[in-house]
Amino acid sequence: MLTTLGAALFLLLLAVEKRQGTSLMLGGGYSWDPTFNPSFFVFFPLFLQMTARLMLAVGGAVLGSLQFGYNTGVINAPQKVIEDFYNRTWLYRYEEPISPATLTTLWSLSVAIFSVGGMIGSFSVGLFVNRFGRRNSMLMSNILAFVSAILMGFSKMALSFEMLILGRFIIGLYSGLTTGFVPMYVGEVSPTALRGALGTFHQLGIVLGILIAQVFGLDLIMGNESLWPLLLGFIFIPALLQCVILPFAPESPRFLLINRNEENKAKSVLKKLRGTTDVSSDLQEMKEESRQMMREKKVTIMELFRSPMYRQPIIIAIVLQLSQQLSGINAVFYYSTSIFEKSGVEQPVYATIGSGVVNTAFTVVSLFVVERAGRRTLHLIGLAGMAGCAVLMTIAVTLLDQMPWMSYLSIVAIFGFVAFFEIGPGPIPWFIVAELFSQGPRPAAFAVAGLSNWTSNFIVGMGFQYITQLCGSYVFIIFTVLLVLFFIFTYFKVPETKGRTFDEIASGFRQGGASQSDKTPDEFHSLGADSQV
Repeated sequence: MLTTLGAALFLLLLAVEKRQGTSLMLGGGYSWDPTFNPSFFVFFPLFLQMTARLMLAVGGAVLGSLQFGYNTGVINAPQKVIEDFYNRTWLYRYEEPISPATLTTLWSLSVAIFSVGGMIGSFSVGLFVNRFGRRNSMLMSNILAFVSAILMGFSKMALSFEMLILGRFIIGLYSGLTTGFVPMYVGEVSPTALRGALGTFHQLGIVLGILIAQVFGLDLIMGNESLWPLLLGFIFIPALLQCVILPFAPESPRFLLINRNEENKAKSVLKKLRGTTDVSSDLQEMKEESRQMMREKKVTIMELFRSPMYRQPIIIAIVLQLSQQLSGINAVFYYSTSIFEKSGVEQPVYATIGSGVVNTAFTVVSLFVVERAGRRTLHLIGLAGMAGCAVLMTIAVTLLDQMPWMSYLSIVAIFGFVAFFEIGPGPIPWFIVAELFSQGPRPAAFAVAGLSNWTSNFIVGMGFQYITQLCGSYVFIIFTVLLVLFFIFTYFKVPETKGRTFDEIASGFRQGGASQSDKTPDEFHSLGADSQV
């Protein structure tokens, strides 16, 4: 697992180094001789900045992202055997079979309660990180993973579907906290030149976790009648591994300097992370950030909506989070096996794993293109592509009885749906939320964005089965309409943030109340009004 993450990071570094004109002695056309290239050291080459301590810190943290992804995808494959367990438990208790309506409710609750925990967890990130630190907060949160693993792993033995549902809620709490802890920690331990590349490993960890859950969920492995409790309780292993790794990883130097005012400790940590004794530039950057935080007042959640300066960016942040979750992607993740079954696919579980492979592959692709194409452009491409694939999915399922070969079209449509999601709506919303706000309002904005994300996740997880029963093969038309609406909003309201400073982005919103006649073309472009797709 860590090897996969390390290999992906290594390929990223190769791509960046090759683009910048430097070279490494790695075979296959790459060569590096620092003795004859003094400028290699002058411009802080990325490869030399990737120390063993930094790899340890990022790898240990991203295990939390992998847990989040695993628990998003793990409930999908064993749906039928878990529903059989619910039925047997109900029959044992009440001496009558469970009704279809009750079974649907229990199953939907088992899926969606994960998001309820995520809502609460994501809103609680600030309570931990400033008091206990970034690394210690990640360590402490593993208590939730251990408790959840025990509850879900022994639910069958105890004949208690309540234990399973409670375990899903607790691991949801853990995952909600993780969505704040991991990106924050990775961003703060990374050098400036690597911050973007390493920051994307949070998303890569999520999709790898989903893929691992899909593979482990195969009937031949753990997705069967006897081993499904082990499948759900497997989260004990990465939690234990993280508890072993993170004590050897350093605390965030930014937390030590800015929050604790421990400059000597921060300097010592930076030397280990950077692999050099000269960390004066990093320290100066952190001190400037600290001074900026003291100048800016702390913005409350209510002020984000009351102040004209923050109202437009917070609306954009919320809508982009909704575009991620209400796009229908979690309906595919949660219920992909049953969707493939209804599409007539003979081996739906393997098709689901195929979608997980596509998901992971296109996440890696997005890492290479996001800085070149721009956030707004990729988001528009992703939304448009997903809308087209949703229409294809609807056509394929509707005509399946008349044309059996439509099952293949449904597979292509779902794969395309997942691919376009990872090009835009998957990674982009979190990038833009971080860039739309300056240091003062950013924590409150992340809390609102996280709550919006998890709330919409819950709505899809809880309601998709009911909507499917009502709409049948036309269920994805609803998502198509939403995707078109999100596309229109993004085209007219979302600015491009690529290559622009926080001050430039914020000034664009401050000028938003001015009349259009008073704006220069550059200012108007900053609001996204004249941007081209």
